[in-house]
Amino acid sequence: MPGCPPTVTRARRFAAGATAGLLADAVFGDPRRGHPVAAFGRAAGALERTLWRDHRGAGAAHTALCVGGAVALAAGAERALRHRPPLAVAWTAAAAWTVLGGASLAGEAERIGAALAVGDTDTARRLLPRLCGRDPEALDAGELARAVVESVAENTSDAVVGALVWGAVAGVPGFAAFRAVNTLDAMTGHRSPRYLRFGWAAARLDDVAGWPGARLTALLAVLTGGAPAAALRAWRDDAKHHPSPNAGPVEAAFAGALGIRLGGTLSYGGRTEHRPVLGARGRAATPADIARAVRLSRRVTVGALAAAVCLARCLPGPVL
Repeated sequence: MPGCPPTVTRARRFAAGATAGLLADAVFGDPRRGHPVAAFGRAAGALERTLWRDHRGAGAAHTALCVGGAVALAAGAERALRHRPPLAVAWTAAAAWTVLGGASLAGEAERIGAALAVGDTDTARRLLPRLCGRDPEALDAGELARAVVESVAENTSDAVVGALVWGAVAGVPGFAAFRAVNTLDAMTGHRSPRYLRFGWAAARLDDVAGWPGARLTALLAVLTGGAPAAALRAWRDDAKHHPSPNAGPVEAAFAGALGIRLGGTLSYGGRTEHRPVLGARGRAATPADIARAVRLSRRVTVGALAAAVCLARCLPGPVL
């Protein structure tokens, strides 16, 4: 690629490790025992019990300690293995397998889609909380399908593409930082009375960390979704109205690519939100669109891996 430095060891290590980790995720799904993300969540929860104050400063300290600790551990291991290429590749692959969640995302979506395909809305409602935090009880089949497609779109960015981008930039510490920020946002970044101020830093840092991955996800949905003009139009016209700076482009591009409407009235924890319609020229979502969204997510994942490998090749020298 013109203007890029020659391939460096770090880039080769990332390419081999990220590819192996993505394949491990596709074959095995998430690690079943001792998942490092779960361990991080427990540690973050314990630290929160010590540091919690109804104040942004306390939340910022909690975020800095949690993310900084995860990055320091990953960077220490990265440095120790720098001159041992086989172990360094294995370490990168293990980290990628840990932080990438595409297989679990697809599996949960497909289980809901299968239940809806046979008219079993009760099972679909029971399964939905495993995929997103939306209240499922009042949702019909079309609304359940819409919720699943939105979750597939957003989590393709959060669980796969964003991690690959930061892994390309900073290796395993990049993987660790992105997943730590994303996990903290899920734990404390919502607008409940307890976390409105304490979770502010985690939510804003997640917005920053997710920005490049969300745009790459939207771009890849435009390029691989089969309806580039509609996907680009929905991204351009509708994404800016979404309250999330990162979910908006991703969900809008998926909506346009799939030819459906997303957004509208949502219910979270008994709180009703009226979101803007994304892909306004499309039709209502149906259960059959879940499988289409999963296929699009997989195409985006492959494209993201290729883009991340190219990015790693274009960055000068080892980051750490």
